Amino acid sequence: MQLFSTFETTSYLEMAISTLEKEGITKESIFAVPLDNRKEERKVFDSLHRSDGTTLIDIGAALATAFSVIGVSIGFKLSWGPIYWGLIGAFIGFVLGLAIRLFTEVVLKKKKRLLKGRHSEIILIIDCEESQSEFIENVLWNHFALGVAKVKQI
Repeated sequence: MQLFSTFETTSYLEMAISTLEKEGITKESIFAVPLDNRKEERKVFDSLHRSDGTTLIDIGAALATAFSVIGVSIGFKLSWGPIYWGLIGAFIGFVLGLAIRLFTEVVLKKKKRLLKGRHSEIILIIDCEESQSEFIENVLWNHFALGVAKVKQI
């Protein structure tokens, strides 16, 4: 049986490996693989095949609605009329909202886009007998593994 688990690079990983070695799991049965983290920045604009779930037009649509209402109401007193001023207000509101959203995504959330939440940095693979799997799984969870999976060998 094989157990797979992911850990952040901390002393808890070393403590888990030490605990497993003390309980009779040989060094040859423990395999640790470090992962490379993303070094390039994530793209702000989505493509047809990839989306990060963040929209850039939400604030723009809200401001376009608000500015178009203001433009229409003011447009009754201006020379071009309410329709043109409503469209002008909608355009200005949308551009302003898009600019605000781009500023927050590019400047303010740059670190969050690069490192969003916790990242698995090491995969730990342990070969063991089926009778040992429950104990090993408990050791891994007690040493703050991010995830654990069991695979039975046929």
